[in-house]
Amino acid sequence: MIELRRPSEVEAMRPAGRFVASVLSELSKLAAVGVNLLDLDGVAHRMITEAGAESCYIDYHPSFGAHPFGHVLCTSVNDAVLHGLPHDYVLSDGDLLTVDFAARVDGWVADSALSFVVGNARQEDLDLIDTATRALQAGVEAARVGNRLGDISHAIGSTVFDAGYGINLEFGGHGVGRVMHGDPHVPNNGQKGRGLRLRAGLVIAIEPWFLAGTDEIRMDDDGWTIRSADGSRGVHMEHTVAITDDGPLVLTAR
Repeated sequence: MIELRRPSEVEAMRPAGRFVASVLSELSKLAAVGVNLLDLDGVAHRMITEAGAESCYIDYHPSFGAHPFGHVLCTSVNDAVLHGLPHDYVLSDGDLLTVDFAARVDGWVADSALSFVVGNARQEDLDLIDTATRALQAGVEAARVGNRLGDISHAIGSTVFDAGYGINLEFGGHGVGRVMHGDPHVPNNGQKGRGLRLRAGLVIAIEPWFLAGTDEIRMDDDGWTIRSADGSRGVHMEHTVAITDDGPLVLTAR
């Protein structure tokens, strides 16, 4: 069911957005050569506890997950792109890391993701990040009253395709509110002028993700981490966005 939020409810979601943004900002500073993924998860766990927030991940067990997630952070490295299960891995120079984080504050959820390079970056990784950043910006810009859901999807997809990458449509954006994943589903490619008419009060996660060399994915034996089928690297950017009469409001802006 698609729910529209009153202006007062959108305002009540701001603390969750600020908190999620602050955690991602802190983790992006701490992630460095020699840092263990489990240590990053531990920092996020501590920040949740100190803020009196709740994790949206630790007990999360959707149909595609092999078991409850068990951590508060998704950490996807290099050819991993989604749902990376934190494990005993020490970051190396040049790793492409995606950190995805969602939390609940005062009953409201915010969800965001950020990809960046640890240490010295390869140009091809910077190109991936640049394209994902522009695709996210294009999707946010299209999230306006009177537009349709397909306008957001088309804005994302055209940016990614124009840069020469493919798109996998098995996972995409989603509604956000009292729960992390709600209606509507927001595909990362679509047709302009098609789909749900966008109205003030709709809050969604817009999240372009794609891979450098393929649109095919596979799942690790851990039952969560999704990787490219060909070993090419992946990138993932995400913001929680409220559609308002004054334009899109990025609740997780860093």
